[in-house]
Amino acid sequence: MTITDNLKNDISNAPTWFKESINIKPSEQSINDKDGKISYSKWVSKNNSTNLLIFIHGTGAHKKWWDPIAPQFLNESNVIAVDLPGMGDSDFRDTYSITDFGKCIFSIIDKEKIEMNIENIYIVGHSLGGQVAAYVASENKNLVTSLIMIDTFIRPPDYDPSQHEGGPLRKIKHYPEKITILERFRLMPEQTCHNTWFLRYIAEYSVKETQDGWRWKFDDLMFNSLERLFGYKFSFNCPTLFIYGAESLLMSGNILPNIKNMYSDIMDFKKVDEAAHHVPLDKPLEIIDIIKKRLF
Repeated sequence: MTITDNLKNDISNAPTWFKESINIKPSEQSINDKDGKISYSKWVSKNNSTNLLIFIHGTGAHKKWWDPIAPQFLNESNVIAVDLPGMGDSDFRDTYSITDFGKCIFSIIDKEKIEMNIENIYIVGHSLGGQVAAYVASENKNLVTSLIMIDTFIRPPDYDPSQHEGGPLRKIKHYPEKITILERFRLMPEQTCHNTWFLRYIAEYSVKETQDGWRWKFDDLMFNSLERLFGYKFSFNCPTLFIYGAESLLMSGNILPNIKNMYSDIMDFKKVDEAAHHVPLDKPLEIIDIIKKRLF
């Protein structure tokens, strides 16, 4: 990944479709509740669509991971990409939970349904975002028209959280220069991604400058304190697709067979070859094609 202080030059080798997509700028929106601001990006459909497609990112990520992908759906739908609490440009919170993340999605949907006369809700969630999406669809079974989960780790019934303490997000440090922290950008779990232009783009928006220097945007206290859905079984009624990377560490061992055993009666499965956990980064055009064929 080429890193200088000029993003445009660093991604000059990106394909044309990528450059065209990121040049379609969304409006920046937010909602406020008692625990703070929730930030999201919004692209309005070209065709006065009554569809709303919502993208939800994974742990430690942010809404701009979807900038190259979201505009590809404007012929079919209005599109939103959300910053979950404690990540991106959304406010930090004292506590974090999947249920709270779900409530934030409900609030955004309520707002947009009124403002844009929305009839159909489609949700695509990657990793942690898939859990949030599935929770929303389970809690309000008549709300979501169709659901897609991408390489989401779903715990088996005998999962013991005491054996899995900690997480991939490291303690926040501050760096004197932006380029120094950008050089430390890594995917978690670690993997190779050949689309370095995509990595460079999302790295640019993963940092912020503070009075103490440059730091990652996410709240480093969030991951270890995040209240998961232990003992919760998804029970959505909408058509659901589970996409997974053929080389994903999160789907290794018995994890994927356990997910299929638990949910094959209510969801379909699609493997993406030559992709690890971060499927949208490894195979963005394939993901766009799969979503379009599935939803529209």
